[in-house]
Amino acid sequence: MNYYETDPEFMERVEQFAWNEVVNEKGQQLEAPTRWLAILAALVGCQGMDAYREFLPKALEEGVLPEAVKEMVYQSADYVGMGRMWPFLKITNEIFAERGIALPSSGKATTAMEDRLEKGAQAQADIFGPHMKEAWKNGHINRWLADNCFGDYYTRTGLDLAQREMITFCFLMAQGGCEPQLIAHAKGNMNMGNDKEFLIRVVSQCLPYIGYPRSLNAVTCINKAAE
Repeated sequence: MNYYETDPEFMERVEQFAWNEVVNEKGQQLEAPTRWLAILAALVGCQGMDAYREFLPKALEEGVLPEAVKEMVYQSADYVGMGRMWPFLKITNEIFAERGIALPSSGKATTAMEDRLEKGAQAQADIFGPHMKEAWKNGHINRWLADNCFGDYYTRTGLDLAQREMITFCFLMAQGGCEPQLIAHAKGNMNMGNDKEFLIRVVSQCLPYIGYPRSLNAVTCINKAAE
């Protein structure tokens, strides 16, 4: 459907705001691959399937690596749940196939079932501090968080820990209702070198896709994390 024909006035303002004003706002700019990776993660978080299908090809054309996209989708399983990430894996695979991008994306795991807990707990400690090395002992969900969320996904190659914390921030920001976790991961981002100013830029570039309420809530969480 050509929205410029069916909704010309709306598309005029979308083009001016989302794809010109926001992208070029002084002091809020991000390099295209980083901006698009954040936007794609935010679209997964807010369940923007149609927009994801529309913008993934553009993201690939502007420098987002296919392996980064796949790693982002895989990691989203822990933050939006498999029920909500599965359509995005399907869309990603369809677009990759259409563009001749080799499937599957494999060989990125660095853990085995025998050491995923140990390495996952270490990843948590690297991001949030040494006290996290023993956090998995606080119950089975904490253990799953260490061995599954961090051990299975954060330890994979294809994205570094700073990039993984950024996309986690985007998943949480975009789905809303996760403010305690958003504050914690804003701190984790800062520990990884994604400082307050960087996170504000991420929010700014995602705002057209997730709306003002969740964007403003995210800024509040960033400020709380920085205190």
